Amino acid sequence: MRLYPKVIPIISREVVQRLMQDGDVEVEQMRVADAEMDLSAIMREYLANEERVNQATREALERRGYDYSKFNQVKREMADVRGFKMGDEGIEYVINQMIEFLLISRNVEEVFAADNVLRQKIHQHMKRHLDVDEEIDKEARARLRHLQEGTSAFDIEYNKTVEQIRRARGLI
Repeated sequence: MRLYPKVIPIISREVVQRLMQDGDVEVEQMRVADAEMDLSAIMREYLANEERVNQATREALERRGYDYSKFNQVKREMADVRGFKMGDEGIEYVINQMIEFLLISRNVEEVFAADNVLRQKIHQHMKRHLDVDEEIDKEARARLRHLQEGTSAFDIEYNKTVEQIRRARGLI
């Protein structure tokens, strides 16, 4: 699952609305936008931290003289050193931050639901918007059936196709 900047406000809005609608949290109507912005800030901070890890990874690749085919391997190393959670662990980290925010925020009057209920509902909304990568992967592979996987031609065309699909969906 990958978090895209363009879906952050949508996720925040849906989460706050759903939790209010279900009676899990109470937010004054004039503070709803602030609560949404706070949830968005949590996700944006996660993306900023991810970008710092990406930058450290690029620098490490240069120092070591590696090519970019080792990017993911070195990124995992950089993330581990920094204590940065990636993938599903990263999403769980963001959800935990959101729950913590809900409990201490001045924009949220009261929280009525248990953490596990909040976690499940927030995860549902995030998953709906973050599972886009799997759909994009399937679509890209379907478009490239004429190329043999594992070849450099496939890899190059796959990356181009994924980027085109993301642009078409407004994700980048």
